[in-house]
Amino acid sequence: MPGLNPLRRARLFALLLLGWATVLRAEEVEQVLARARAAESKFDCKAALELYLQADAARPNDSVVLQKISQQYSDSTNDTNDTEEKKRLCTQALAYAKRATELNPKNAVNLLSLAICYGKLGLYSDTRTKIEYSRLVKEFTEQALAVNPDYDYAHHVLGRWNYEVASLGAGTRFIVRLIYGGLPPASTAEGVRQLQRAVEISPQLPAHRVELGFALLADGQRDAARVTFEQALAMKPVEKYDTEGFRRAREALAGLK
Repeated sequence: MPGLNPLRRARLFALLLLGWATVLRAEEVEQVLARARAAESKFDCKAALELYLQADAARPNDSVVLQKISQQYSDSTNDTNDTEEKKRLCTQALAYAKRATELNPKNAVNLLSLAICYGKLGLYSDTRTKIEYSRLVKEFTEQALAVNPDYDYAHHVLGRWNYEVASLGAGTRFIVRLIYGGLPPASTAEGVRQLQRAVEISPQLPAHRVELGFALLADGQRDAARVTFEQALAMKPVEKYDTEGFRRAREALAGLK
C-alpha cells in the first residue's frame, strides 16, 4: 500500500485486522473504547493504540478517538530508543492531531495535542524547522489556553517553552534572530509562573512539579528547585512519561547536592 498516506494505511490495517469493525454496534464500540482506556491507564500504548484504531475504523471522524490515537503514537516514543522510530511515531501523532483539530478546532485538548506533537517532532528536525515548530508550540498552546484558561497541561507546556527558550545562550539567540528571524519573547520567570499555575490546578500530577523544578533552576532559584524536585519524587507516577520525568528530576537533584 505504498500509495496511501499514513492515516489511510493505519485505518485500512485496522479494517483488515478486524473485518467486522465497520458493523460494530454502538455498545460494542463503547466496549472497545473502555478497553482502550483501561490499557491506557496501565501505560500500555501498544494495546491502547490497537483498540483506538479499531474504534476509529468503526466510528470514523470522531475527534476524541483521533486525539487519543495521536496521544498513543506520541507516548509510544518512550518505548523505543531508535531515533528514526521516534520520528515516525511523532509524525503519525501529528497527522492524527491535525485531523482531530480540523474536526473540532475549538477543543483545547486537540489544540494542545498539536503543540505537543510539533514540539516533539522538532527534536528530530533541522534548525529552521525546529524554530518554526517552536513558534507553533507557543501559538497552539496559547490557543488552547484561550479556549480553557484552567487547562493545566497547557500551562505546563507554555511554562516549559518559556524556560527552555529563555535558557538558550546569547550566541544561539543571536544566530536564531539573525538567520531565522528569532523566536517570540520568553523568560524563566514566566516559565515559573505558568508551571506554578499548572501545579495549583492539578497538584496530584508529578509531571507539573518536575517541570516547575527545572523552571526554578533555570530562574536561579536552586533551593526552591531542590524542594520541588523532592516533592515530585515523593509522588507516585500518574502518566506514562512520569518515569522519564522522575529520572530527569533525580539527576537534577543529584547535581544540586
